[in-house]
Order: sequence, then C-alpha cells, then structure tokens
Amino acid sequence: MTGRLQDKIAIVTGAGRGIGAAIARAFVSEGAQVVVAELDAATGTAVATEVGGYFCRCDVTVQTDVDRTIRETLDRFGRIDVLVNNAGANVFHRPHEMPRSEWARCMALDLEACWAMAEAVLPDMRSRRAGAIINIASTHGFKIIPHTFPYPVAKHGLIGLTRSLGIEYAAEGLRVNAIAPGYVDTEIARNYWAGFADPAAERQRAEDLHPPRRIGRPEEVAMTAVFLASDEAPFINAETITIDGGRSALFHD
Repeated sequence: MTGRLQDKIAIVTGAGRGIGAAIARAFVSEGAQVVVAELDAATGTAVATEVGGYFCRCDVTVQTDVDRTIRETLDRFGRIDVLVNNAGANVFHRPHEMPRSEWARCMALDLEACWAMAEAVLPDMRSRRAGAIINIASTHGFKIIPHTFPYPVAKHGLIGLTRSLGIEYAAEGLRVNAIAPGYVDTEIARNYWAGFADPAAERQRAEDLHPPRRIGRPEEVAMTAVFLASDEAPFINAETITIDGGRSALFHD
C-alpha cells in the first residue's frame, strides 16, 4: 500500500522544529521526498537525518538562498510537487512603541519570503501544470490580539497572497491554500510561557481558552498539510483551513 504522498517532491521551509518538523515527518511517512529548507543548520540537519530527507540551508529572506534551494531541489529530484511556506517568527509590539526595523523584519520573514519561495517554484509547477503550495498562516490572519503588531498585518497579507495566487494559477493546474493554526504546543509557545512568573499557570490559561480545553499539537497541523498536498484535495484552492479547536468561533468566553 503506497502513501498518500508517494513519490512527491516537497520543500518545507523552517522544518528544523515545531510545525515545520512535524510536516516533514508526516510527509515522509506518507511517501514523499522532503527537502528540509532551514536556516539553523543543526536543527535542519537533525530533522533531515531523522526522516531521510535532504537538508538545504536556507534563509528565506535572502533571494540567493531561495534561488539556490530551488536549484538544488531541481538538480537532485527533477521537479517540485509541493511547497510548504512554514518559516516565520512572532513579532509582537504595541504599534506606537515598535522600532521601524521590526516592521521590516516581520514583513520580510512572514510575508515577503512566502512570495519569494512561491515565485521561485512557479516556473517548474507551471511548466508541468501541476503543483500545490501551502502557506502556514495563523488565526492572527483574521483575529486581532492587542500588542501583537505587526504580525497580524503580515498574516492577513499571507491569506491574501494565498487567495490571489490560487485564483491566478488555478486554470494551470496549481492549487494554493493556507492553514491557520491557533495555539499550538511548540517551542515558540513554551518559550512564551516561560517568560511568566508561573509558566504552568499561563499554559493552563491558554488551554482553558479553547473549547476542547487543550491547545493543538504540531502533528494535527501536519496531517492537514498532508491532505492539502495530496491528490485527495484536487478542488480545494485559494482556501484557508483553521486549526484552533473552535476557538475563533466563540463570540465571548
């Protein structure tokens, strides 16, 4: 029995930890060949070694790194079936207190890099009239939490990018979708809780905000990415799938 992504070639950015690493593992378990495109050589190499993937050091905000990653993937595998734009970072400020450099950093990593990677894979995908691009957005893309500026601005933009590219290239056989996770148990979340006097209490507060009384797991996001990358979702395009346990459907707590 073959996997759901058997023989597909996938690039996953930011795959050295958290959601990206979970996606790399899930893709390989379903038969894909995965390029771990990661800035941190230590974590990227570790994940690539674990899953039997190919590590490519990539700073997605640097065009020469983007171009080299695509070139190495095509040289090694001959095509690119799936791109997962997962690399990103939380950039949280009160707007009037934010250094302008933080705006530039956030937009470069959380929005512009996703377009740079997509732009780079388009020639191959368009030439074959096939391919799936999956952008890891966030519930920040449609809900606002005070003092998290400008991260929601970038994620709103990423959802717009997803819809725009999905419509633009649908007739050429490409699909572009996004996943919007809410709270997920990653190193980023744990580091955030560690900044409080009582990290365990802060984690419990986050879990209690959600209808299932828990937060998400990276593997749950990863399996949604598997579905969107697979041939099981041929008519899902320009869409954003929310993974937050129903939190965003609540009117109030």
